[in-house]
Amino acid sequence: MTRLLARVWRMLGGRLRWRLVWLTHATFMVGVTGLVRDGEGRLLVLRHRLWPESRPWGFPTGYARRGETFEETVRREVREETGLDVRVGRLLRVRSGYALRAEVAYEAVLTGGTLRLDPLEILEARWCDPGDLPEGLQPAHTELLAENPSGSSGG
Repeated sequence: MTRLLARVWRMLGGRLRWRLVWLTHATFMVGVTGLVRDGEGRLLVLRHRLWPESRPWGFPTGYARRGETFEETVRREVREETGLDVRVGRLLRVRSGYALRAEVAYEAVLTGGTLRLDPLEILEARWCDPGDLPEGLQPAHTELLAENPSGSSGG
């Protein structure tokens, strides 16, 4: 039986094999966070409109789109939410184990742009020293910063 299944599998075209694998395995959304610093080492924190009122503050964050690298997601999300441009550095974290979500985080450095908030998602933006962050920061972002207290951005 195993030989027969292997033979049938090899006979299937690549597209059909890919579709069968996709249908039989978990599909995840990937949340991507950017730990963005300016030239003075301050962190970009955003007050998100759609996050819980008790913890509305966090770093730029969003979901990866199909076909997009995680680094591209960081650049896009920062640009969409704030109008700012960043250079993405090293990978800081990969976490899984959530129901249908995985999370990754990268460090990033401000390179330009003009601050223009997306009013649908972002209520406020601040550049803060790491020791002077607003109350209500997402716990996962507090942990991320504790694990990565100083920037050593690459590119």
